Amino acid sequence: MINVFAAEPEGLQQAPHEIRMLAAGHQVSVREVSLAGVRDKDGLMLAFLSGLGLTQTFGRNWDALYDVLTDPEQVSGRFALVLRDYDSLRRHRHLCAELEGVLLDAQQAAREQGRRLWLLAEEPDSDTRHW
Repeated sequence: MINVFAAEPEGLQQAPHEIRMLAAGHQVSVREVSLAGVRDKDGLMLAFLSGLGLTQTFGRNWDALYDVLTDPEQVSGRFALVLRDYDSLRRHRHLCAELEGVLLDAQQAAREQGRRLWLLAEEPDSDTRHW
């Protein structure tokens, strides 16, 4: 498998198996968000609140999530967001589409700020895919 951290972040990519070790070698901070059991937007926002270690003041909406992911004080300049159990969220197409839109917009904004935001989906198989 190609090391995702050796290249610029590009869309939603498959998470490598040894993510923490690879990230450490490239000085990339990693946070994981578990999407297991998420069925609606509120559950999704709670998953991000927990996974990113946010405070209860987190707005729990798309704009607030975007703001967190693009804030240099919240997220380091080399940051990987790992979406655990991503396949389970795909069943909720509208929710998944909205999330991907926010994540890709945040990734683009980070790039424009000279920062790197990798979006990594945990998948059961081992071949690299871009969505």
